[in-house]
Amino acid sequence: MSELFKLSATELATLISSGDVSSREVVDAHLDRIEQVNGHVNAITVVLSDSARQAADAADAMPRDQRVGPFHGVPFTIKENIDCVGSATTQGIPLMAEAMPTRDAPVVARMKAAGAIALGRTNMPEMGLRLSTDNPLRGRTLNPWNAELTAGGSSGGDGVALATGMTPLGLGNDIGGSLRNPAYCNGITSLKPTRGRIPHASCLEPEDAGMAAQAMLVEGPMARSVTDLRQALSVLAGRDIRDPLSVDAPLAGQAPTRQRAALVTEIDGLTLPAATIREIERAGRVLAAAGWEVETASPPELRQVTETWGNVLTIDFSVMVPLLKPLITGPLYHQLMEVCRRFDCGNIPNSAVHAERARLGRLWSAFFADYPVVIGPTWTCLPWAADADLDPETGAALLERTVPFITPGNVLGLPSVALPTGVSEGLPTGIQIYADLWREDLCLDAAEIIEAGVERPTPIDPVV
Repeated sequence: MSELFKLSATELATLISSGDVSSREVVDAHLDRIEQVNGHVNAITVVLSDSARQAADAADAMPRDQRVGPFHGVPFTIKENIDCVGSATTQGIPLMAEAMPTRDAPVVARMKAAGAIALGRTNMPEMGLRLSTDNPLRGRTLNPWNAELTAGGSSGGDGVALATGMTPLGLGNDIGGSLRNPAYCNGITSLKPTRGRIPHASCLEPEDAGMAAQAMLVEGPMARSVTDLRQALSVLAGRDIRDPLSVDAPLAGQAPTRQRAALVTEIDGLTLPAATIREIERAGRVLAAAGWEVETASPPELRQVTETWGNVLTIDFSVMVPLLKPLITGPLYHQLMEVCRRFDCGNIPNSAVHAERARLGRLWSAFFADYPVVIGPTWTCLPWAADADLDPETGAALLERTVPFITPGNVLGLPSVALPTGVSEGLPTGIQIYADLWREDLCLDAAEIIEAGVERPTPIDPVV
């Protein structure tokens, strides 16, 4: 039973459903794992041990014919900016240390309705505004592969908790790679869905976010297997009236006339890590062996996509960041102001920025008509030192060099899977898989094929 923490969420659900293990055994195995390793990495900030054990006992007492949820009895973790009744939605800042929600976020409510059990809350940077996970309320989350490097952000707590076996499934969100950054840095997988596929809502003020969040912010699952992502998507997807942009849409579309993938191994102005190029090319070989057509190609105007992503953020940031100054640390404030300066729209009206976003979206949809799946890097660099992003001279430029293949998912609303594919020089490495709007199924299909041809690098014991 001590090895239960190594299994995926769907594997655990099958064992619980068959009666081979109990939910209480699964929950206790993960609580034991948290006790063993969380002190080394600081990923889980609040352990919901009492309520989790009570929920597990209730799950085990339920008659077999009533255990219909696909995650019946399986634990999961929740980022600290997602409402979960009974624990604070802190946003990683001291002012919100006691901000108790009165209602679960839609994604939490749906996981619970599917039988899953809230196990703990996970760490994040202040207000989710960094690619490294650290804050004055909870402290730094350490990368389990190398504590000197960033664990990614902003869903870094869940990324590390998954990588070290403290949870089989996590909930995070993404406006600038926050689901995918920790997946890359820690060797786990995540799904960034199409904007509107999974509802986003909070009962805490401000309930309504600015234009950047409305256009680009998504909720999504994090796991160690693609099967878990697919199952989680089926649970989390669909309209919720608390999110007026959410929709009901089919989870699968018509099969492409040609199974064809584009490999992105070059990005103008950047040199991709050799390990990343190797993994992209290996993914292409796996797909080719499965009968896919694979070609090297470059999606349209990547540099302009990142510029437009930065412009959309800055429209909100230029107003929001000065208001946040009393709430966040000085280094983060200065870094955000530098980001605003780098992506300042000048005299360009907001309407023109969003018109450009629409133009780029059309170009990418046309590209997907030729290449239904696009495989490239997650980050265009290796994981960097934990506070390198806050360097007043080089931090903003580092972020800009890191995210050129992250930004299409957000500014264009596209679905994406970040997939680990191996380990290079002691660090996990992997790929990112894009498809057109509402085609999460194509991302997941390709990811499952590739995953079957590589070794999963996690869970691991933290390097201490």
